[in-house]
Amino acid sequence: MVLLLLSALAMTAIVGVRYLIVSGAFAAATRVRHPGLYRGLDAQMRREIGWSLASAAIYGIPAGVLAWGWQHHGWTRVYADVHAYPIWYLPVSVLLYLFLHDSWFYWTHRWMHRPAVFRVAHAVHHDSRPPTAWAAMAFHPIEAVTGAVAIPLLVLAIPIHVSALGFVLTVMTVMGVTNHMGWEIFPRFMWHGRLGGWLITASHHQRHHEQYGCNYGLYFRFWDRLCGTDRGIGDFARAHAKAARRGGAGTVGGVGAAARRDASRAA
Repeated sequence: MVLLLLSALAMTAIVGVRYLIVSGAFAAATRVRHPGLYRGLDAQMRREIGWSLASAAIYGIPAGVLAWGWQHHGWTRVYADVHAYPIWYLPVSVLLYLFLHDSWFYWTHRWMHRPAVFRVAHAVHHDSRPPTAWAAMAFHPIEAVTGAVAIPLLVLAIPIHVSALGFVLTVMTVMGVTNHMGWEIFPRFMWHGRLGGWLITASHHQRHHEQYGCNYGLYFRFWDRLCGTDRGIGDFARAHAKAARRGGAGTVGGVGAAARRDASRAA
């Protein structure tokens, strides 16, 4: 029991520290790339950090329990011997996990936008107007639970190498942060053109935070396109213009100029 408790506490700390490091790094990148973009949002960012650290416990506890069960009882389908399955299964397992996680996210996210559920839970996340790099895990506990169970359920059912699982968790963390930070960090081919027609980056998720009833996916646009909820990619001109107004005329060379560059890239 002591080892189980320690595992849950350790995983909670890992999730929380990972969030602070990754969100902090991308927030710092935002200050360099778009000076003034988060100006005037200090209270909102403190709230985002508070909700996110609470979510870290909700994500960390089941992860810690499963990590303990994997090590001591072999509960999960995570394997350490790379030769236990064919090498080709490594990338296949990654894509399978990402697709199934994306599917879970799409349908639970749509459910979160039902009026009653939205008012109780998902409104916490949408209170970030505009979202920042700190908003990645800013969830009401109900929403955090729906997100926290996805990967644990998968590792109980589908074999995956421990390194492939680490890659999936890295993708999950990076996309969760970059989708909310208010500008496009990825090269144009990832969010525009044929490949961009199927991948989700900040340009796609920005429109969700503007219009709410669309663009529900996390990694891929498959379900949005299949279900008619894909409204294409947005641009950041409006959010950056608001940031420029918050910061005053002195930001014209910072946020304003960067907004014009991003608007021309998204055109």
